[in-house]
Amino acid sequence: MVAVVNYFLGRRDEFKISTDPGALDTSAVFGFLAEAKWWTDLTEESLDRALRNSLCFSLLEANRQIGLARVVTDYVTYAYLCDVYIVEERRRQGLGSWLVRCVLEHPELKRLKRVALLTHDAQTFYLGLDFHFAYGPGSLERHVREAERLNIDFHVIRDSPWRFDVDEASDLEDV
Repeated sequence: MVAVVNYFLGRRDEFKISTDPGALDTSAVFGFLAEAKWWTDLTEESLDRALRNSLCFSLLEANRQIGLARVVTDYVTYAYLCDVYIVEERRRQGLGSWLVRCVLEHPELKRLKRVALLTHDAQTFYLGLDFHFAYGPGSLERHVREAERLNIDFHVIRDSPWRFDVDEASDLEDV
């Protein structure tokens, strides 16, 4: 019996996003993640293992790897979005937003209850994609100042629009 696998493919002008592992250029990914401040102690072996055990979204320009988003998930309730990266010369062209939106619209991910990530310096970017802070209410400025003071990363989440919060579910019991 042969398994049929359908990979996600998105196209925009000369760019494409693919989840096909055959499209992933691990050497290019290692090259740009080795420069990222969040991957300390990165080795080719550790990266290879992480990529094999994740759903990877390759951003390609004429088959050249120019970006990546990696997702660790159980495909039922939760996903952790990590290693979102666009090469320097292609930043500020909307490609990062498009890449993350493709992740969120992937058929196997869009119905999850929660997609989470950690970020140290891209809070505004993710807040613009409907993510929100995972902890209590308060102003963005207060959260940013506190995280900078403590030198910690932000835990940012995006809840599914169809997920009920506890208060909403208890309201339904009266119906």
